[in-house]
Amino acid sequence: MQLNEQDLLDRVQRELTDSYDEELEMELEDREIDPFTKEVVERERSAEAKEERRLYFRELFRLQAELVKLQDWVVHTGHKVVILFEGRDAAGKGGVIKRIVQRLNPRVCRVAALPAPNNRERTQWYFQRYVSHLPAAGEIVLFDRSWYNRAGVERVMGFCSDDQYEEFFQTVPEFERMLARSGIQLIKYWFSISDEEQNARFLGRIHDPLKQWKLSPMDLESRRRWEEYTKAKEVMLERTHIPEAPWWVVQGVDKKKARLNCIHHLLEQMPYEEVAHPEIHLPEREYHDDYVRRPVPAEIIVPEIY
Repeated sequence: MQLNEQDLLDRVQRELTDSYDEELEMELEDREIDPFTKEVVERERSAEAKEERRLYFRELFRLQAELVKLQDWVVHTGHKVVILFEGRDAAGKGGVIKRIVQRLNPRVCRVAALPAPNNRERTQWYFQRYVSHLPAAGEIVLFDRSWYNRAGVERVMGFCSDDQYEEFFQTVPEFERMLARSGIQLIKYWFSISDEEQNARFLGRIHDPLKQWKLSPMDLESRRRWEEYTKAKEVMLERTHIPEAPWWVVQGVDKKKARLNCIHHLLEQMPYEEVAHPEIHLPEREYHDDYVRRPVPAEIIVPEIY
């Protein structure tokens, strides 16, 4: 459904409010952040909106608790996991990645978000720069975009030749089967949004000073080439959906539901169970008569502005 100008402006404001609101999580209770002044404002939410928000956070925290159990199981069993997040710009990949890693140990679960290849990397085997980021036993690696750049942005923007593009499709199924044979579980997600939804999210980023950095010239050009990206995505899904590493499509128009659905599905992909841990006891603090704490020099203390 095409939004009129006023509806679109209202939508942008709600998106900004939700963004700041969620970053502060439940600390703000039912208060909101004004997207322009960045101050806390008191606004009335409908009873339905309040209940939806409570349900969202309740489920998010519950799923994050399960992710902690999954993390413990991965470490305990030495499991190796790679999760790819692909989708159009502003499809919500970064949002779900953030919620997945939010409560986890960064030494166990890490994010690989590789920049464009440098001159040396362009001369390497295409998959070479990704291999160094693969997990060892007891690790989870989340790729915020991946080797599928070749099937998407590189194809649409003309950064690879037709021969390189075809070679990618010949190689990637075997590459992923090699990962599976080596004991790496590969899970691939495509975040799907509508034309209208991407347009609204881009406008939201334009008006949000904390998110303008997310809009690169490449992102803006991708907006113009929507149809070319659609064709490239359809070819990619058709040619790289294999039993060892199938694609899973997340409906991403509603960002909050997409996050919950993706995390819930991710948890179902592994037969994890709660790992027993020894009971933790805080040791008694030792005191020594000859210990005297030295005063901190005033000149190195951070001023207490707040």
